[in-house]
Amino acid sequence: MPPSPAVVPDDLILAAVERSECHRSREIVSRPNIHEQLGIPSRSGEVRRIKARVAVLTEEGCLKQSRRRSIDFWTLTPKGRRRLKRANVESLLPESPQHQEWRKATTLAAQEIERMRESLRTTLAEATERIDSDASSDVWFELSERLRRDAWLLGSSTHCLREWAEPSDDLADVDDHTDPSDVNLSREKKARRRSRRHGRRNVLLWKGAES
Repeated sequence: MPPSPAVVPDDLILAAVERSECHRSREIVSRPNIHEQLGIPSRSGEVRRIKARVAVLTEEGCLKQSRRRSIDFWTLTPKGRRRLKRANVESLLPESPQHQEWRKATTLAAQEIERMRESLRTTLAEATERIDSDASSDVWFELSERLRRDAWLLGSSTHCLREWAEPSDDLADVDDHTDPSDVNLSREKKARRRSRRHGRRNVLLWKGAES
């Protein structure tokens, strides 16, 4: 559970900045990034207090502020990192956004994968029945779209359920579209496989799959 909005300590704000730096694979963090790591909704009344505490931590030299494209960013300073190390509060942070994404995708895949299998079975059966028929070209074009869609959905759910390893908070969980099996492939085949893997973790692409 997220910490109570009324008692988020300054050290936990520093921990949120550090984890966001790590997960974003960059050393600058916006205020919304901090809110996400603390589990604070964007419209929460706690947002204003966090803003004030970030300003204080910046004045104290624990955070360094910068501005890019009219957006304020922060990063931990050496002083802030030393303070955070002494405080040792990282374990008090709520579940990270990247872990939430993994957990929700894994849970949804477990719920949906059998339905996706059945959808592909149905489309395959319909295509098989029509092979020797006088079906028009448009029928086959439509079936080809359905087959591709059903197969892609099953591949995406399979990846989320079985192949997407639980992320560690020590590293940014970024899908580089690679797999250990790629090592034996030619450069061209690797490129084709990686291209097909784009979006495989995006469960929003499953929306409307039941239609």
